[in-house]
Amino acid sequence: MGLFDRFKSAPKAEGKPRPKGTAAKWADRMEKRAQNYDRQEAIQALSDMESGEAVTVLLRRFTFHMDPSITDQEEKDAAFRGVLRAGREAIEPVRAFAARAESLAWPMKIVKALVDENEFVDELLQWLAKWDTEYSKFVEPKVQVLTALEDHRHPRIREEVERFLEDVNEPARFHAASTLIAQDDAAVLPALVKLLLDEESVRVRSRVAEGLVTRAWPIAEADRAGIRNVLPPAYSLDSAGRVTKR
Repeated sequence: MGLFDRFKSAPKAEGKPRPKGTAAKWADRMEKRAQNYDRQEAIQALSDMESGEAVTVLLRRFTFHMDPSITDQEEKDAAFRGVLRAGREAIEPVRAFAARAESLAWPMKIVKALVDENEFVDELLQWLAKWDTEYSKFVEPKVQVLTALEDHRHPRIREEVERFLEDVNEPARFHAASTLIAQDDAAVLPALVKLLLDEESVRVRSRVAEGLVTRAWPIAEADRAGIRNVLPPAYSLDSAGRVTKR
């Protein structure tokens, strides 16, 4: 049995008394410089509290990596399970953490485990709303949200994501296009056509072209000549204005 196996069968019990004491007293033991045993003891104690306050401290474990990697993963998995024990009390602390995090992989995983699909998409769109399309030195969280949205269909996604087709960051444009194509909504076609006509990145143009092949949406006659000029070499337009692949 691994050190953290005891977390795996510890569902939140209704009416169970929570351990006394505040989560803050464990904060120093959740740092990278702490001894492994102290950090693991802190994860256990905080998990048992099943509170939003404890979640705030547990989330610190997702801000650093340590060797050996197997211990790093075990501790993060244990912290993840501990956060989930707080139930919906975890959502607000995770939201606050996501607003300043350098990576959203764990916050997204946590929220996805706590809510249904519609609420999860709403949460992702709320996180995305703080981003603009201008230059930023660090855009990984924005790209992570756009990438995650590719797996979902939701009425608000087109409205919230379409502006990122004009993002100065190429990966943001790429994943925004992928997410919009995944909505299978022909209303995104004018924006995708505009992107094709203006886009310099071959990767983005190829992604849009491939998406238009799968959707078979006919391009307006007024745009066809321009689109023929910018399609990647493997693609063309048929007589009905649909993008095809040779």
